[in-house]
Amino acid sequence: MAEDQHGATPTTNGYDVVVVGAGFAGMYLLHRLRKLGFSARVYETGTGVGGTWYWNRYPGARCDVQSIEYSCSFDPELEQEWTWSEKFATQPEILRYANHVADRFGLRCDIQFSTRVLSAAFDEQRRRWAIRTDRGDEVSAQFYVMASGCLSSSKNPEIPGIDTFAGPTYHTGHWPHEGVDLTGKRVAVIGTGSSGIQSIPIIADQAAQLTVFQRTPNFSVPARNRPLEPAEIADAKARYPELRDFMRHSRGGQLRQMPDKSAFEVAAPQRNARYLEGWEAGNLGGLLGAYNDLMTDKAANDTVSEFIRGKIREIVHDPQVAEALCPKDHPFGTKRPCLDTDYYATFNRDHVRLVDLRSTPIATITPSGIDTTTESFAFDAIVFATGFDAMTGAIVNVDIRGIDGLGLKDKWAEGARTYLGLGVAGFPNFFTITGPGSPSVLSNMMVSIEQHVEWITDCLDHLRRHAVATIAAEPHAENDWVQHVNEVGDLTLYPTANSWYMGANVPGKPRVFLPYVGGVGTYRGICDEVAASGYKGFVLSS
Repeated sequence: MAEDQHGATPTTNGYDVVVVGAGFAGMYLLHRLRKLGFSARVYETGTGVGGTWYWNRYPGARCDVQSIEYSCSFDPELEQEWTWSEKFATQPEILRYANHVADRFGLRCDIQFSTRVLSAAFDEQRRRWAIRTDRGDEVSAQFYVMASGCLSSSKNPEIPGIDTFAGPTYHTGHWPHEGVDLTGKRVAVIGTGSSGIQSIPIIADQAAQLTVFQRTPNFSVPARNRPLEPAEIADAKARYPELRDFMRHSRGGQLRQMPDKSAFEVAAPQRNARYLEGWEAGNLGGLLGAYNDLMTDKAANDTVSEFIRGKIREIVHDPQVAEALCPKDHPFGTKRPCLDTDYYATFNRDHVRLVDLRSTPIATITPSGIDTTTESFAFDAIVFATGFDAMTGAIVNVDIRGIDGLGLKDKWAEGARTYLGLGVAGFPNFFTITGPGSPSVLSNMMVSIEQHVEWITDCLDHLRRHAVATIAAEPHAENDWVQHVNEVGDLTLYPTANSWYMGANVPGKPRVFLPYVGGVGTYRGICDEVAASGYKGFVLSS
């Protein structure tokens, strides 16, 4: 089937499984389902595969997990035939990899592109899901899986006049595929999260004038990106089974040893030397993993936070600008920290200006630019680097209805509730991949995706072999899991920050810590135990 499906005839077919999303999760799920003999259909809004890496084409888009680790592990031949070029792969390279995976396993024929799923309702009598799309498709499936990604529902800022600007506006999460030429233009960037921090240095290379509007300063660490050496590529390929096994049972799904010392078990000079080593290493783990209490003890975290603030003050020449760039309202790591290339140094450039929105908030966007409470700015283009409705947005954007017509959006009105981040009570035969209540965004997503896909497909195979028609999370199991996720989260500093981990970037969204912080290896063990016990916490009906 061609990538552009606008001419496709709406179908009334039934499938064993319908999947939403053709990123790495949807593709691997399709591959596993086909190997097991299940009929499956994947619906994808975009015109191609890749998910996050299909949509996020903004300047400087790059993964913050090292490329050798951020790759599929399910096929040894795939591991050997693909060679990454850089330590941290760029968006174009990752998208090429996604297309290679789709082509190598012949996945496109079961993916319907340019199609958005509008609704999915569970028919209690037929014990099947009824799915409708914006293309007129009405299909049924025994199982329905949301593989729609954790960071795929972008959001614009809540600013008056946002639709009045006469020039072009761009969101980093929906960057034009043909690219954007900002050469010689007066450009505004609103937002200093990951996409802002990655794109600002590159936009500064093009723009005649760049003004960055920052509400909350973020911690960022230099990536020290570089080409991969042939010897290290060969070593990884020779040791992939060993490396993959370590990652699957690690805390974050990466090749990182867990520290065994507190930040206060060493003297300050030794501690700062360790932080300097982490700063120079060019990865987030070098600092986040320096000591074992940085994410649980505020005083310990203060030592690494102040180290990074000291680095910002060293890099940025203007003391006032440096201070505005120093995060002081959240501990390091409790908001998604970033990896960058020359981000802080960009503010030393004469044509780059920082506007601190905590001192002078934006009052309105105008046809010619942006008005703050103290000044009017004229721009030729505005870039919104304002992030996503993380982890739940893409799921509840589909009208999903379970038993007695209960809407998932209504069920989650006071916070997302799942069992293991995989199932939801009241929604039989429904699964989420890397959903709320799983390690997901606190881990190497490739490792978590593969673990979820393998658990779900093993489950479906078990149900078929035992003639089980439905599987549904039990309410008490869901309650216990939500309580556990919250208790473990409360042992850390994460809930102290107004982060997208907490849903704090979306007005009106409940403040609930969404991911599971217990670790990839621990979580895998819990899921394996549930399966081995005959799917404890689920009701299976024949």
